[in-house]
Amino acid sequence: MEGYDMLKVLGEGSFGRALLVHHRISDHKYVMKEIRLPMSLSGIENSRKEAVLLAKMKHPNIVAFKESFEADGHLYIVMEYCDNGDLMQKIKLQGGNLFPEDMILHWFVQMCLAVKHIHDKRVLHRDIKSKNVFLTQSGKVKLGDFGSARLLAHPMSYACTYVGTPYYVPPEIWESLPYNNKSDIWSLGCILYELCTLKHPVNSLPSHYSYELHYLIKQMFKRNPQNRPSASTILARGCLTKLVKNCLPSEV
Repeated sequence: MEGYDMLKVLGEGSFGRALLVHHRISDHKYVMKEIRLPMSLSGIENSRKEAVLLAKMKHPNIVAFKESFEADGHLYIVMEYCDNGDLMQKIKLQGGNLFPEDMILHWFVQMCLAVKHIHDKRVLHRDIKSKNVFLTQSGKVKLGDFGSARLLAHPMSYACTYVGTPYYVPPEIWESLPYNNKSDIWSLGCILYELCTLKHPVNSLPSHYSYELHYLIKQMFKRNPQNRPSASTILARGCLTKLVKNCLPSEV
């Protein structure tokens, strides 16, 4: 951790710890993921995959990679610090007060742009949930935590291993069927539902939201993955195209 000062522990999990650190030279804050390296060579290679994938994901709506290094039996991944928490925290802080639709769509479009970017690169995130969507004070939404991500051999490939968080897992994974990037679309639909209701998917949406929002969620929750829209198809919908232009810099 040479060159960094630890400020506080942001979270702990089975992987290790997430730390808020200060980079002395740049005087910037970053998040440092500290991962305990397994004993086996295959396990070590698997742990390194997150850093390799994240380094390739350069996009305004994806948490930016700074560097990675290994020391004392740990892998350290240094990435952008999003200074306004995550969507799960935001939902809890609402105290039952529903978000306005324009705010929901502003966040949702940015999530879709991130998902489109990784799918274009044949990457499945496999753990899209409100806790892994981060916010900045400037209003940016950024997809993070690529610890479960998988690079497919080609666009038509499928994955088979069970991963994910139960509330966000699509039917095909529960049924132990091969799955592709449409599993991420189901999980994205779960977040959209959560933003509209402040709850995990169980009942219908509050009626004051537009037909368009109801329709989007219904499409993303199609039981057959082939019938779910891609991120590109979602972003091409009339109600979202203007928002896309506002969210994305012209050079991306």
